[in-house]
Amino acid sequence: MTVPLDTVLWTGGIVTLAYTVFGLTGFGASITAVPLLAHFFPLRFAVPMMLVFDLCAGLLVGWKSRGEIDKAELQRLVPFMLVGVALGTTVLVNAPEASLLLALGCFVLAYAVWSILFRPGGTPIASIWSVPLGTLGGVFSALFGTGGPLYAIYLTRRLPEKSVLRATISSVITLSGVSRLCIFIGTGLYAQQGLLPLAVVLLPCALLGVSIGSRLHRVLPTLRAVQAIWLLLIVGGLSLVRRGLSAM
Repeated sequence: MTVPLDTVLWTGGIVTLAYTVFGLTGFGASITAVPLLAHFFPLRFAVPMMLVFDLCAGLLVGWKSRGEIDKAELQRLVPFMLVGVALGTTVLVNAPEASLLLALGCFVLAYAVWSILFRPGGTPIASIWSVPLGTLGGVFSALFGTGGPLYAIYLTRRLPEKSVLRATISSVITLSGVSRLCIFIGTGLYAQQGLLPLAVVLLPCALLGVSIGSRLHRVLPTLRAVQAIWLLLIVGGLSLVRRGLSAM
């Protein structure tokens, strides 16, 4: 696949924005980027490409804050996440592109609305919620790379400390990325022409975004910054729903 220069420039901006969000919160890169990248590339191309950046960014953030990871919550979430990854990859490889676009658009809209209406605080939830949210997170991680918000819904009600929450979410996403990498290689998604060269070209954009977001993390109210991003994504989600319906 030959990618025009203007597409590379637009994609670089999208990736930088997405990983600024990741640097702020420890999650949210793919749900920011994939709906926008879907206007330039098929989802079966965009999702594996974003995974390369997720792994690099997750390792960077997770390594710096590894001492703050809540290992007990990892042990609860990860087994169910792996089940979801296997299910989601099966759907990604076999489902029609129009159905995937429609599902992604609906998911982005639902989460964007939830994020805008969400109020911080609330009572802690029981650990049993790791079963449905871990499984669904794995499914959407494999399908669209967007499982991070589902892990965050669970962990924000389990971990009140901001730095521990960020480190733990980042670690869950990294472990999810490793499992997806193995499955994606096995299914041939990384054999697509031009995918890995484009990922190498755009990797500095992802790392720049992580650096910017990590600096902003210290001075900005994270929730309000991310809610501003979701307002933009509502437009992208509506566009994907329209494209998915028109192609069916």
